Amino acid sequence: MFEATEVSGGYLKGSQVLRGVTLTLQRGTVTALMGRNGMGKTTLMRAIAGHLPHIKGSMRLHDQELMKRPAFQVAQLGVGYVPQGRDIFGDFSVEENLMMGVLGKPKLPRTLPDWAWTTFPVLAERRRQRAGTMSGGQQQQLAIMRALVGRPQLLLLDEPSEGIQPSIVTEIGATIRRIAAEQGLAVLQVEQNLDLVRAMAGRCLFIESGAIVDEAEVDALHADAPLVRRYLSA
Repeated sequence: MFEATEVSGGYLKGSQVLRGVTLTLQRGTVTALMGRNGMGKTTLMRAIAGHLPHIKGSMRLHDQELMKRPAFQVAQLGVGYVPQGRDIFGDFSVEENLMMGVLGKPKLPRTLPDWAWTTFPVLAERRRQRAGTMSGGQQQQLAIMRALVGRPQLLLLDEPSEGIQPSIVTEIGATIRRIAAEQGLAVLQVEQNLDLVRAMAGRCLFIESGAIVDEAEVDALHADAPLVRRYLSA
């Protein structure tokens, strides 16, 4: 289980972004984090992943405190992070990118598990291909699998549907939900695509002005739902 308590900080142009964020994520569940642009979604993801200094509060993953640890230690303790824009190594092959996911994990073997190739079959088909020559959807599948081979207990996905065709979005959503259930993985996704949220998540948290202000079961969300109009409409 992951717990964040009164997480504050993440300064942008002198202004505080996060303001007392408190949330709990259970094993085997997918939770969506939604809100308008500039409300603190990506800042919160970066804070959890250890990429932001000057954060206050508490963040614990299975009783291990993550606060004030560098990003590589946060990863070693079980946090996988797929940032917005994917951040793959374009000149590396697909296989070399996946191997980056196990580096810095002393307890993991230096070989890739079979499921790294079968979960998203396109990665096996393009094993030797330079990652930068693949489509956006294929690169997103690669970035997600690179995080998964590190055997995280918490997976952070920032806008996984951005720039991807609908069929691949659907495949990614179904795969993540299945893996979360099978491996007891907690997933937090930042997402604006309601279709993907409904396909992938069970619960939705709404963030406004750097604080979690509401939540709902995903089944209750549709384009004209009051919460959607309140927190997502321009």
